[in-house]
Amino acid sequence: MSVFRRRAQEDFDPTQPLVATGNLGRRHVVSRVIQSIAVAAAVAAVAVLVIVIWAVVSHGAKAITWDFVTSGYPTGVGPYLVGTAEVVAIATLMAMPIGVLIALFLSEYAGRRWTRPVQLVLDVMNGLPSIIIAVFIYILIVAATKQQSGLAAAIALAIIEVPLIARGTQEVLRLVPEAQREAAAALGVARWRGILTIILPAAAGGIVTATLLSVARAAGETAPMLLLNSLAKGDAVQLNPLKEVPNVPVRIFQLSEEANPEGFTEAWGLSLILIAIILALGLGSRALLNRSKRKLTR
Repeated sequence: MSVFRRRAQEDFDPTQPLVATGNLGRRHVVSRVIQSIAVAAAVAAVAVLVIVIWAVVSHGAKAITWDFVTSGYPTGVGPYLVGTAEVVAIATLMAMPIGVLIALFLSEYAGRRWTRPVQLVLDVMNGLPSIIIAVFIYILIVAATKQQSGLAAAIALAIIEVPLIARGTQEVLRLVPEAQREAAAALGVARWRGILTIILPAAAGGIVTATLLSVARAAGETAPMLLLNSLAKGDAVQLNPLKEVPNVPVRIFQLSEEANPEGFTEAWGLSLILIAIILALGLGSRALLNRSKRKLTR
C-alpha cells in the first residue's frame, strides 16, 4: 500500500458529518444544461423525421391509387413492388440461417477467445457502406457473367442483413434463462437437441424481430440495386432472379433524374409506399420484441 493511500485512510473518519463543498449549485446548473441539450437533440431528430414524412405524404398521397399500385409501366408500379419483395425475400432466405447460426455459435459454443473477434467482424460488416458491398459483388458476379441479375442484388442485400440478424439474435439468446439450459442438461438431453427444441423456440420471437429489422434495412438500399440490378423494365413482373428484376429504389432514382413533373409525383408515391412498408416492419418488429422480452422474463 502506498504512503498516500495509507495517509488518506488514516485521515478519513466515517463518523464526521458531511461538509458542503459549495459546488452543488454549479452541479445543478451543469446538469440542467446537459439535460436541455439532450432534450433539444431528441426534439431535433424527431422534428427532422416528422418533416421528411410530412413532405413524402403531402407530395406522394395524390399519386396513390389502386391502378398505380397494381398496374405496370407506364401507368403503375406493381412490377417494381413485386420485384423488390422478390429480391429482399431471396436475400432474407440466405441471410437468416447464416445469421442465426452465427448467433448460436457466439451464444452457446464460443468462449471469449472467439466471441470478441467475431463480434468485431460483425460490427465492421454492419458499418460497411453498401456501395462497397455492391462493388464487391459486381466484380465477383456481374463482371464475370456479363449480366446484371436480381440474384446478385439479393446476395449483396444478404451480406447487409447477416450482421443485423446475428447481433439481434445473439441479444435475444442471452435473454433465455440459464435454468432452461441447465434443466435440459440435467435430463441428459444432448446439447444440440436442447438448443433445437428449447432455446430456439424460446427465442423465436426475437429472431423474427431481428429478421424484420434487417428486411427494413435492406428494402431501401439503393447502391446494390443500381450497380447490380438496374436494367430491368417495369412493364411486367419478372420472377426469374437470374435476370434483371424491376425494383423500387432504382425506379425512384430514375424518376428523380427525369425532368418530368408527373415522374416526380410517381417518385413521391413510390417513396411513400416504401416508407409505409419500412414503418410497418419497424413497428411490427418492435411489438414482437416487446412480446418476446415479456415471455422470456416471466
